[in-house]
Amino acid sequence: MKIPEDILEELRSKGGLKKVIQSLPPDDKIRVFAQRYAALSDIVRLKILCFLGRQSTCVCLLREFLHEPYSKISYHLSLLKNASLIEGKRRGNYVIYSLTPEGEKVYHEICRGE
Repeated sequence: MKIPEDILEELRSKGGLKKVIQSLPPDDKIRVFAQRYAALSDIVRLKILCFLGRQSTCVCLLREFLHEPYSKISYHLSLLKNASLIEGKRRGNYVIYSLTPEGEKVYHEICRGE
């Protein structure tokens, strides 16, 4: 394989390929970011996140807001929850959803940037 000389020079200055690879974040950390960005790649999930930044809620209120079936809302909530952006706490017959601290950061970046 032929590598351009300037790239080889830069690689040598950084200690070689092995050093560059060792400096990368571990796969589990990259996986967390991939999951988070995947969760943020859908308009319905972004709407949920922005709503939760202003108001904790149950699925029934999200249904009124989104006009989507419960099953679809539950699916989106589970992706946001798996990405550690929201949490749900049982209160009687309801699960009340709110943002996690990480979800708050994303909310301020995306939803409050108006």
